[in-house]
Amino acid sequence: MTDRFARHLRLDQLRDGERIDLVADETERAAIARRLDLAALDRLEAHVCLECTGEIVRAKGRLVASLDQSCVVTGDPVAAHVDEPFALMFVPEPPVARPDEEVELGASDLDVVFHDGAAIDLGSALADTLALSLDPYPRSAGAEAALKEAGVLTEEQASPFAVLASLKKNGES
Repeated sequence: MTDRFARHLRLDQLRDGERIDLVADETERAAIARRLDLAALDRLEAHVCLECTGEIVRAKGRLVASLDQSCVVTGDPVAAHVDEPFALMFVPEPPVARPDEEVELGASDLDVVFHDGAAIDLGSALADTLALSLDPYPRSAGAEAALKEAGVLTEEQASPFAVLASLKKNGES
């Protein structure tokens, strides 16, 4: 899926040590919010330093965002702030592998983004970085009460030891 935060930077125009500040405008933030299923995305900025070595581009910097996610229990908005460093490496797409060939990724391959040899899309890579930094199960202040009202047990109440204690207590009565 694509978003409007695409920032295509031509490889032949990048300079080693170049610094870039990206700020998503309202339309771009709305597109990313839809893509990531966010209730709101009020701010998205990235401060990036590029290191270029041939067709390999390393992008290091800081991603800052202010957003609202929906509570997984109540659906209420949950405010969140992201402020974290990132390190991405853009490399040329590898030759097409045979369908039966296994591809093994190591720990150093996890933040690799492929490019077509002409340009990198820094904006989309940063939107993906934002997606990975989100809380997968945001909960609002009223989530615990809603769960309790629905009869959902807490982890402590559902643990094997709590169940055994409950059985022992009920057996003694």
